[in-house]
Amino acid sequence: MPVPSRNYTPAVAALLAEPRLMPLGPGTPVAGVKSQLAALKLPAACMAGMWLYFDYIDESHTISQDLNTQEGSFWHAIMHRREPDAWNSKYWWRSVGPHQVLEQLREQAPELGYTFTTPEAFVDFCEKVRDSGSADEELAKKVQLLEWQLLFDWCWRKSA
Repeated sequence: MPVPSRNYTPAVAALLAEPRLMPLGPGTPVAGVKSQLAALKLPAACMAGMWLYFDYIDESHTISQDLNTQEGSFWHAIMHRREPDAWNSKYWWRSVGPHQVLEQLREQAPELGYTFTTPEAFVDFCEKVRDSGSADEELAKKVQLLEWQLLFDWCWRKSA
């Protein structure tokens, strides 16, 4: 499932050329991309997503917590889910409220084999399967990638 190319800049397109299944937990920052990420000149919501994509949780958190937008709360909720801090993630999901990306997840996640109902239920699913090495953990990672792709694309188009 490649990241859709929505007229991303060459630097962003190059970084996203190879899709990666991010861990359900914090992961380890991907070596070798920090300077490329730091050099990007993108809107804050896009930067929060880029840092998170490559497991730079702290950098993503710093940006998302200062965004007073639905998208900032969305990135913040995902970051806390991965931290893992389920309670805090669910708190931020309440701040997000209804969002078109959540509707897109409900429509597209079944193609992966997951019925997305609410972000809070997905937090619970991730909590249950994290570090299990199970097929459900791989499924959660695929849904998480879809979530990231949809939200990043939304933020990209919104900033255009």
